[in-house]
Amino acid sequence: MSIIPLIFTSGWASGINAYAVVLLLGLLGRFGVADSVPPVLERPDVLIAATVLFLLEAVADKIPYLDSAWDAVHTAIRPVAGATVAALLASHDPGSLGTVAAGAMGGTTALLSHAVKASLRMAVNTSPEPASNIGISLAEDLSVAGLVTLAVFHPWLAASIASVLLVIGLVLVWFAVSRIRRFLARRRDRRAARAAGRTAATAGPAGSRYGGPTGAR
Repeated sequence: MSIIPLIFTSGWASGINAYAVVLLLGLLGRFGVADSVPPVLERPDVLIAATVLFLLEAVADKIPYLDSAWDAVHTAIRPVAGATVAALLASHDPGSLGTVAAGAMGGTTALLSHAVKASLRMAVNTSPEPASNIGISLAEDLSVAGLVTLAVFHPWLAASIASVLLVIGLVLVWFAVSRIRRFLARRRDRRAARAAGRTAATAGPAGSRYGGPTGAR
């Protein structure tokens, strides 16, 4: 049972930043800080790939609209990563939870936290200034690093915090959805207004050319 909170926390964190989870767990295992990390995550090629992808995400995640495009691409990647990490953790500790059940838990949790992250980022992108994206991205990175590290030493405490954050995030999504809808409605209204303006500008000269003499008569 001791591996279950680590699986849940790693699944939540994978939905936010899967590459950071793989990199952090691999480093903790490689330097002997955590015995629960499977050896495959400690391999140099895995750590190098995770580092490169983490740096790419660190940049993309802080640029408005590019972060939402990045989230869209990772809609499938993050849940799969969460399920894979969870299955590896369970296989490294076979007495606690089957790999299939662990993969389902990690993948589902990652999918939920990814949905929260992507939805809230879309809502933040409705703001005209970019500073909020940078602040939220840094907060997400710190949360992932802090909770994954905490889960190695105090797994149940970390899982409890991750559960609270997931619930809060789902509640915030309800409010964010209405903001996103208003933003999309404003975009549609602006496009319709520009189209109407172009139509009026095109019809104006024609109307004055043909309507003027008629009106004079």
